Amino acid sequence: MTTLKSKLQEDLNAAIKGRDELRSSTLRLTLTAITKEEVAGKTKRELSDDEVQKVITREAKKRREAADAFAQGGRPESAEREKAEGEVLAAYLPKQLSDDELQQIVAQAVEEAKAAGAEGPRAMGQVMKIVNPKVAGLAEGGRVAAVVKKLLAG
Repeated sequence: MTTLKSKLQEDLNAAIKGRDELRSSTLRLTLTAITKEEVAGKTKRELSDDEVQKVITREAKKRREAADAFAQGGRPESAEREKAEGEVLAAYLPKQLSDDELQQIVAQAVEEAKAAGAEGPRAMGQVMKIVNPKVAGLAEGGRVAAVVKKLLAG
């Protein structure tokens, strides 16, 4: 078992023993998503820590989107629950880049793309190719794209 998955399992056991309903249900759902990912495809396989982290990231994103949908739909108690679940999952993810750090990385990538001859909004694809490996798991794709668009627009 990977170290991240075993940590989730240990934390689930601790949450169950401590009767922490929110934490235990969130970790149960996340471990189920990991297991589903492991058995998807033709053969069962063990996920690496990076793959487990991607599953956790995906689950956290689902919680954020659900919280927004509940808030817009006039169900604040459900939105709060989703936000709380997202915070539980955030503890297992690497710290997200601040806006300033993201801005610096993107600015550097824009300079690299301009040096390679890419100009204006059409350079977005080239800039994203440079930026994505650097910020993988550290910033959400939508945030990155917004910063790239802003810097390319001038």
